[in-house]
Amino acid sequence: MSSLIKEFKIKAKDFIHAGEGSMEIRNSLKSLNLDADIIQRVSICAYEAEMNVVMHGGDGIISLVLDDTGVVVEVMDDGHGIDDINLALTEGYTTAGAEAQQMGFGAGMGLPNIVRNSDYFKIYTEKNKGAYLIMCFRLKNKIGKDCQGRLFTIWNNNKRDGES
Repeated sequence: MSSLIKEFKIKAKDFIHAGEGSMEIRNSLKSLNLDADIIQRVSICAYEAEMNVVMHGGDGIISLVLDDTGVVVEVMDDGHGIDDINLALTEGYTTAGAEAQQMGFGAGMGLPNIVRNSDYFKIYTEKNKGAYLIMCFRLKNKIGKDCQGRLFTIWNNNKRDGES
């Protein structure tokens, strides 16, 4: 299998188009006839992460990288960041606003679902800089590689408030 790289923009507060990037990721994996379990787990994580950007972040990007050993999904945004990661990882905890909750979002299960469905998960966040998530999924019967992303350097080099 050759490498597949796809990237999709996420617009903050755009509930009309929310989920389109994760749907494209799911469709790409389905077209390659990957194992249904991998497709389901990647799809859940991509959707949860994308919706978190729409609800809480600034504009962002979701990226898919697939090779012989696994799938890497990265998400980054330029929002205000996550105040307390440990609290955000608690099932049922939400900071979603009334608009998102009225549409049925914001149940506080996004990050817990990502942790539960990914083989590897790491999140970086900084106040007024946003958040960066990397999620990795190993393909069956393949030796896992170090989970490395392409977007972290871009996110990490973004200017912080007050920097020039």
